[in-house]
Amino acid sequence: MVHLLNLSVFSQSLKHMAKKKKYTIRKFINDVHLWLGLGSGIILFLVCLSGTFLTFEEEIKDLFAKELEVTPGTSKMTLAEISDSLSAEGTVVGITVPTKAAEPYEVRVKTSPKERRGTIYYTNPYTGEYQKTQASSLDGFFMFMFRLHRWLLLDSAIGRPIVGVATIFFLFISITGVVLWFPKKMKWKNFKPGFKVKFSANWKRINHDLHNTLGFYACIFLVLMTITGLCWSFEWYREGLSDVLGAQVFGNRGGGEPVEPVEVDTLNIKSMDAILDLAKAEFDYDGKIMISTSPEPTGPYSIRMYKEGAFSPVIADNLTIAADGQVLKKEIFRDKPANEQFASLIKPFHTGQVYGTFSKIIYFFACLIATSLPITGTIIWLNKMKKKNKKKRVA
Repeated sequence: MVHLLNLSVFSQSLKHMAKKKKYTIRKFINDVHLWLGLGSGIILFLVCLSGTFLTFEEEIKDLFAKELEVTPGTSKMTLAEISDSLSAEGTVVGITVPTKAAEPYEVRVKTSPKERRGTIYYTNPYTGEYQKTQASSLDGFFMFMFRLHRWLLLDSAIGRPIVGVATIFFLFISITGVVLWFPKKMKWKNFKPGFKVKFSANWKRINHDLHNTLGFYACIFLVLMTITGLCWSFEWYREGLSDVLGAQVFGNRGGGEPVEPVEVDTLNIKSMDAILDLAKAEFDYDGKIMISTSPEPTGPYSIRMYKEGAFSPVIADNLTIAADGQVLKKEIFRDKPANEQFASLIKPFHTGQVYGTFSKIIYFFACLIATSLPITGTIIWLNKMKKKNKKKRVA
């Protein structure tokens, strides 16, 4: 009888061990989610935290910047006159003409050959008064956050790939997190808890819900941030994405055909004001116009026009006009193929600028949630480890 009892206990132990050792696909996905999260948690926390601050960088800076006041007058200076008035500061390489009469022009000036993009001078088009972009006490803070976000404050050659690998981990963490969010049994009553945080529960349950529920709501935006953010980390990824899209990322405004050089009539060189009038005639709407000059005296002008009241403040139609007034190239954004549109909006999709303030608010909260996920996830893991250790001690 004793032998039979021992045999029964042994048999039950074998069944328990077999059941315990069963390794399911869901368990594998959970392990991938867990260990990738633990392995990259600190890096992702820093990258997401800095990204949260950078979301409203320009708006925060503007709050503390001294603006150049413009009172509309009877007549405006010509672009040539504005350019001449700033010639003492350097070489004018571009002018942005706003739609509102009480807004200053933004004149981009290369104050030295080493400058890549130039310095912006806000200019009153009625008086010629100008004001150089003001240095802000926040510039250092946001530069710190930028370097933390992109390179973890390390040398770019070292920090960039580290952030890139962590971003790849985050992509897998986000995808596996969504899979784990779905309950084992596909019934509505099992789905409902995943849509809300039960604040009336104990702190462990609240922490679990914050990780599970908030992560689910932010997931689509986090995936979009990761697949676009990798373009800055790895050249192979950027080129691969360009091949997949069939449009060059970060190249020629999303993959449009390059402008073929033409012979310019040097006896009929147009002024910048005449080029501006030609650009306005090409577009049938009002909006902000950015005119960029060429380093060559007879080189073409690049014009970008942003439609007033458009659903996206970053979408622009582009025009290339030769110095003698020939229209060399015209690109209407809505007429571009979807792949070229997406390729040209990689940066706005990553930063949340694509739909202006509305999308920035969404991205701010998504980044805030992403910052919290490594913390809540680690707490969940620690609680489970404590529970397992307690069971072992009891056994």
